[in-house]
Amino acid sequence: MTEIRPRRSVLSMPGSNPRALEKAQGLPTDVVMIDLEDAVAPEAKETARAGVVAAVRGGVFGRREVVVRVNPLDTPWGEADLAAIAPAGPDAILVPKVNGPDALVAVGSRLRRLGAPARTRVWAMIESPLAILEIGAIASAARDVDTRLAGLVLGPNDLAKASRVRLGVPGRPALMPWLMSAVAAARAYEIDIIDGIYNAFHDAEGFRAECEQGRDCGFDGKMLVHPSQIEAANAAFGPTEAEVAEARDLLAAFAAPENQGRGAIGFRGRMVERLHAEEARRLLGMADAIAARHP
Repeated sequence: MTEIRPRRSVLSMPGSNPRALEKAQGLPTDVVMIDLEDAVAPEAKETARAGVVAAVRGGVFGRREVVVRVNPLDTPWGEADLAAIAPAGPDAILVPKVNGPDALVAVGSRLRRLGAPARTRVWAMIESPLAILEIGAIASAARDVDTRLAGLVLGPNDLAKASRVRLGVPGRPALMPWLMSAVAAARAYEIDIIDGIYNAFHDAEGFRAECEQGRDCGFDGKMLVHPSQIEAANAAFGPTEAEVAEARDLLAAFAAPENQGRGAIGFRGRMVERLHAEEARRLLGMADAIAARHP
């Protein structure tokens, strides 16, 4: 089984705010996403880059996964971001505005030349209509080990702006076909996918509902813009105690002597198959990974 890494909560922090980065060191987020792109003004980008490199090299975020979003390579800052961040060795580099697999091939090649550690992965932002049209090809880049592609992140604000879709409608009906296409692509090529931000961070109930929708759609976690959203995201995208208990019982049922070699068995009033046992093992693996990261 592929290593399971909890990515329920991906907290976006501006790379230009040292106090925010310091605060993130004590937050129960699974992933700290340090932003050098949208959250940093042009005049602050070089200073922010130096501070982010120091934080990544210092290993100050403990067991949290550390992802750095660089500027696009066709901007004045993108190449310098990669050159500085790659050898620092974050867990992943988030590439914005990916519209096709060629961009990921180019980034992978640069990371190799820049001496990025083998463990540093690449995540791709999906934030344009063209990216949605090319989503299968983008996700398929994960088959090329040189791209290091390990995840997709949805950017609903950019998608809405480019396509003139109106956000703010509960349930995001206009975006759902695109979201599900992205989830299908991620699952087809066995990479993770993170749901995009919920803008109204003071609306706790709305945020919780969107997390639950994202979980039901198959997303692995959610991008967050405020620490107050961490608890709800972790709860929505993580297994509950009841789910963990049922998964253990289901595996025990399959392991019972009378069920050895059987492909399907009766369990608590329903028929379950071996595929359900695999799902149970993954759920328990996720629970163990969460406990190890947040003891």
